[in-house]
Amino acid sequence: MRESNLSDQILGFGKRFNLSFLEQHHNSRLVLTAYVFVNSAITIAILSVIALVTDLPFVFPSLGPTAFILFFSSMSAAACPRNVISGHLIGVLAGFGALAVFGLLSVDPDLDDTSWQRLGAVALCLSVTLAVMVLFNVPHAPAGATTLIVGLGLMRTPGQLTILMLAVVLMVVQAMVINRLAGLAYPWWGPASEPSMTTAK
Repeated sequence: MRESNLSDQILGFGKRFNLSFLEQHHNSRLVLTAYVFVNSAITIAILSVIALVTDLPFVFPSLGPTAFILFFSSMSAAACPRNVISGHLIGVLAGFGALAVFGLLSVDPDLDDTSWQRLGAVALCLSVTLAVMVLFNVPHAPAGATTLIVGLGLMRTPGQLTILMLAVVLMVVQAMVINRLAGLAYPWWGPASEPSMTTAK
């Protein structure tokens, strides 16, 4: 399977909406670039408007790499709803658990003066997140950024973490709508084909 599905998405939109320019130039680098620009702008704009209206943290750094995976390689295992949602949830739970272990649940973040407890929490949550994603075969690399956001205390209250997960779900729904409008068989939950995990001899 090719790494990127961008040209397929653009071709799908061209056919669905009778846009001959997109059909003819779906492999053009400039068209691919414009497509990513427009989709990412729409995606983050929706979440930003929700954040402004609700005054809640619906926008955070790890949404960026998640958006790229959802639209650049939408048919990959890392982009399926199960792995996106599960990966971020594992990151949230690992980060919150690490804060609890090191007594940092009520401590404000301080990136200029990092304590040993904070370093321990960060190391623990990242290690746990990556290991548990492998254990349950739900790889989604941006979850590593999510757990660091939590481990560093940038988002740490149950309310903030609930909003974080809601934002992830909303982004997955957007990806589902856009990818299926483009004619791609974007999965409803798990990947179209489970990647086999081999062990080196």
